[in-house]
Amino acid sequence: MEATLLFEGRIALTETSFVEVAIWQVPEPVPGSTHHLRYRLAYVEADICVVRFDNERGKGDHCHIGATEQPYEFKDRRNLEDDFWAAIEKWRQQR
Repeated sequence: MEATLLFEGRIALTETSFVEVAIWQVPEPVPGSTHHLRYRLAYVEADICVVRFDNERGKGDHCHIGATEQPYEFKDRRNLEDDFWAAIEKWRQQR
């Protein structure tokens, strides 16, 4: 069984910033994760990715905020999306 794309899209927020999201259902958890989603959620400003949540093979669930990488506690897709948008809002308020 192959991965099934659940959602993929790009949303422009301003002339110089956008969000890009891709989420797949996978038959087996990505190494380092315990769930059946593979995901990449990114917020880009001026061609620089400043917020990213993903579960790269071998690293498991984690997020990048600016230059910092930290583990991310995945609960479910809804919380992932909420946490991602909250991280973007926090990043934008600190600018």
